[in-house]
Amino acid sequence: MENNNNNFISRGCRCAPRPNASRQEELHAHSCTKLNVFNWIDNIKPPKNFPTRELVEVRFKNSRKDFFQVPDDLQLEEGDIVAVEASPGHDIGIVTIAGEIVKLQLKNKKIDIHKTEFKKVYRKAKVTDIEKWVAAVELEKTTMYGSREIASSLKLDMKISDVEYQGDKTKAIFYYTADERVDFRELIKVLADTFNVRIEMRQIGMRQEASRLGGIGSCGRELCCSTWLTNFRSVSTNAARTQQLSLNPQKLAGQCSKLKCCINYENDCYLDTLKDHPDTSSALQTKKGKAYHQKTDILRNLMYYTYHDNPSNFICITADRVKEILELNRKNISPEALEEEGFAEVVTERNQNTGYEEDSLTRFDTPASSKPKRKRKKPRPGKK
Repeated sequence: MENNNNNFISRGCRCAPRPNASRQEELHAHSCTKLNVFNWIDNIKPPKNFPTRELVEVRFKNSRKDFFQVPDDLQLEEGDIVAVEASPGHDIGIVTIAGEIVKLQLKNKKIDIHKTEFKKVYRKAKVTDIEKWVAAVELEKTTMYGSREIASSLKLDMKISDVEYQGDKTKAIFYYTADERVDFRELIKVLADTFNVRIEMRQIGMRQEASRLGGIGSCGRELCCSTWLTNFRSVSTNAARTQQLSLNPQKLAGQCSKLKCCINYENDCYLDTLKDHPDTSSALQTKKGKAYHQKTDILRNLMYYTYHDNPSNFICITADRVKEILELNRKNISPEALEEEGFAEVVTERNQNTGYEEDSLTRFDTPASSKPKRKRKKPRPGKK
């Protein structure tokens, strides 16, 4: 049974199905499957004489889902294992959502319920159906390793990352990634003769591969693409520059070797905050000399400047103070210095509110000449 558990965990399930159980509570629980859907209108009943079309969403391996039409004499609920129409034969899947929430899900995926012809649900899975399904799942790992060896022997520049057997064990879907177009006609013939199943090849991208395989990100949590993220927005280095992130490919790239999707999460907040920040291309004119912008702490509304004759001494001032100096410079007025009176108290109060250490903000205000020098340790007696 341990082997079954491991095979079904790789499919996105918590444990292997039990053929004698009437309802698979342990198999389908909240946050158990990848891309789980919460039925928030489960307790809301539709009005009487409301025209309904019974549809359910069925999940297969990992994030592969599809919608099916339910016969009038069949009542399904979340967690039921069903036999559905496939091409060819039938497939076995798990009902993820049922009821009125399916229509909202179809609308979210932009599927027209009136113009789309849905495949049918045959029946609830029998004991023989589940046993055959479990036997097919056990073959997926060995089939994937064998197909990789065959592709390597044929010298094909491709990576077979996942294999999914159909519930009736008559067809297998091979998911692969490749940088260029691959002629796998000979590969299909060899795979069909070796494994005695109908072969279907599907090319996926690097992000889709990471979402299917899953993993733990640098944040310590499961990958967003394998748990809840369904649309992959393009991520550019401009978003990283806006947030002043280090343009280090090793830190910005995720497990798919592409830029992390989470770079886009806070980008809009940074762009909105930058609208209120002053222009950094203009130098600030003071009686101590010209000061040039070095960096900005966007969310804390702080900007760092250095004088022309002392570029190593960073001076931290607020964005409002920069706007004030720019306004004075337009009137041909130069303030005494960049710092405003009482700025240290303002910084200290902000540190107490944000939880930052005081030294992290004020250390740049201390001139290098006024920093206390470290005392050298006296040598021990008997040593030079």
